[in-house]
Amino acid sequence: MKRPQRSDDDLLADVEAARRAADQLHLWWLGQSGFLVQWQGQHLLLDPYLSDSLTRKYAGTDKPHERLTARVIAPERLTFIQAVTSSHNHTDHLDPDTLQPLARVNSDLRLICARANRAEALRRSGLPEGRVLDLDPDNAPCSVTVSSFECHAVPAAHEQLERDSAGHYTHVGFVVKAGPFTLFHPGDTVRYEGLVERLRPFGIDIALLPINGRAPERRVAGNLWGREAAALAKDIGAGVVVPCHYDLFAFNTATPDEFVAECQRLGQRCRVLENGGRLSWPGTAQAAA
Repeated sequence: MKRPQRSDDDLLADVEAARRAADQLHLWWLGQSGFLVQWQGQHLLLDPYLSDSLTRKYAGTDKPHERLTARVIAPERLTFIQAVTSSHNHTDHLDPDTLQPLARVNSDLRLICARANRAEALRRSGLPEGRVLDLDPDNAPCSVTVSSFECHAVPAAHEQLERDSAGHYTHVGFVVKAGPFTLFHPGDTVRYEGLVERLRPFGIDIALLPINGRAPERRVAGNLWGREAAALAKDIGAGVVVPCHYDLFAFNTATPDEFVAECQRLGQRCRVLENGGRLSWPGTAQAAA
């Protein structure tokens, strides 16, 4: 099993050290689609999966979720979080074994989710009604501000655009503004008509895009392939693109090689992180991977 670049005490020490560069936006890849974002001492978690709940659930089945990379940190050690997102209801994006420990150690934690998924988010997180904030891209409110983070919902297609019976999107991504910086985290998605037009006006500095692709034999909904993620980043004008949603489960992964090669061909800046690795913007992201 791979070891993260930073984990446990080393990760927490790096989070503390980053506070000294308060003029930069900092983020750490926590594995799968999970990221920790820091801006001026405030912290946002994007779709964290910090447990082995899926490994236990699928043990002994024909779809084992065997870990490739060790967990970066236990959720109960993250005692400084203001907000957490969930882009959709798949457990690696809405994990009760991650969210409930987070809620216990962060007394004012807010969970931001798709409106269609509010009931499930309440059930899995154990949070009270007032601390689950639901958004829908086409119906107010479509954005919310928690602490230093302004989050805007946009539709995500995993692999199709889907709505519930009330017409609300069941999969959303988030455009997050933190001070002068903007990042895009779609959760799980493929490219769909109108996505670029929705995103370009935001002026995305950092795009966090899945690259594990889609293959019918996996029997799970898929995502962008590496070359598609590179092209999407280029088309939305992202300052830098970071690949994610790989290197966690053996049956549903990819390498970043295709992604990096296409970024180089397109002249799109990219940064490949290891689990527990940090990107600081502007700064360490200025050079392509």
